Amino acid sequence: MKLSPNTNPPEPANLLIRFHNQTGAAVDVTGNRASSRWHCHGCADHSGEHGLAFARDEANQHATACRASHHRLR
Repeated sequence: MKLSPNTNPPEPANLLIRFHNQTGAAVDVTGNRASSRWHCHGCADHSGEHGLAFARDEANQHATACRASHHRLR
């Protein structure tokens, strides 16, 4: 599947929550209630494993502040 230069990746099978940062890049929370992590597709920052509530709050805070927008190179 070919993606346009500023397209978010497809949702992973274990996606729990998807936030969007200030430029629209996805910040995905994946895993399960006991072991979740987040990954920003704009700046590539990520977390370690935490409970879902903690990972959700961290991902939301990151999405609120992050202005990075990943552009795929061809």
